[in-house]
Amino acid sequence: MSLGEFEIIARYFDRPPADPDVLLGIGDDAAVLAIGGSAVVAVDTLVAGVHFHDAIAADALGHRALAVNLSDLAAMGATPRWCTLALTVPKADDEWLEAFARGLFALAERHGVSLVGGDLTRGPLTVTVQVIGTAGARSLTRAGGHPGDDVYVTGSLGDAAGGIALVAERHPAASAAANALRERFCRPTPRVAEGVALAPYASAAIDVSDGLLADLGHICERSGCGAVVDVERVPLSAELLTLFPPQQALAYALAGGDDYELCFTAPPAQAERIEAALEACGTPARRIGQLVAGEGVVCRRDGEPFTPPSRGYTHF
Repeated sequence: MSLGEFEIIARYFDRPPADPDVLLGIGDDAAVLAIGGSAVVAVDTLVAGVHFHDAIAADALGHRALAVNLSDLAAMGATPRWCTLALTVPKADDEWLEAFARGLFALAERHGVSLVGGDLTRGPLTVTVQVIGTAGARSLTRAGGHPGDDVYVTGSLGDAAGGIALVAERHPAASAAANALRERFCRPTPRVAEGVALAPYASAAIDVSDGLLADLGHICERSGCGAVVDVERVPLSAELLTLFPPQQALAYALAGGDDYELCFTAPPAQAERIEAALEACGTPARRIGQLVAGEGVVCRRDGEPFTPPSRGYTHF
């Protein structure tokens, strides 16, 4: 016999929170949280066939649904605390639900996040997660950049787009490189500790979800300036370059999206502090350009104008 709504919630999602600031969690009409200071809130929806391939493993989807939201808090320099989940599923599949919950809670526990409520309904597979965090002394935003600031990215870019291509083309490669790219899409690493560490020094930040050029463009728009990107400085992983030609790898890095690395800006005087802050997190960052007077993002390669094949993902 199929489980009902409340049985599913009780079996897979209702866990006693370890956080004493959860005054009332799952089981009522709304959660009650003791929030001191400023709250930082983000929400994302993932739809089957739009944001993920139908064949994605349930535990990977649980991880990913939370990770993309934690990445938004990371871009704000916020510390995640709580989340809510609105889950729409075609049927009550015990095995799928158990795996989804396992992936979600494994990442939640890693970042000290408590699931405090949500909604469950039947329909086409759709996952909406809302995260709530707390801000430190200073929140990062997209609006703080100034001409002359350096532009950085953490980690490497293009891996997730490469992973999507391998899945979409049903690429038979089972190498370590191919598996690494697929994992970068299925189980992204939100740069939460990095965002908190950068908050005192960076001038603006965003997470790379729609592609580097598109997301840096959002910083430029909000900060009222332009940017120049030296594309030869954009970090590409060895795995991406193993499986794709350099030009394709670069195209994925500039516009592929779904990497959930941080793109941030900072005055040149902060360079040493930024290096030390990220070194403590074990995460590399590379300066790839500079904010300039004007508007929009301009690319160049070895000092010459460069036209990218794409500018990034758009939802409509």
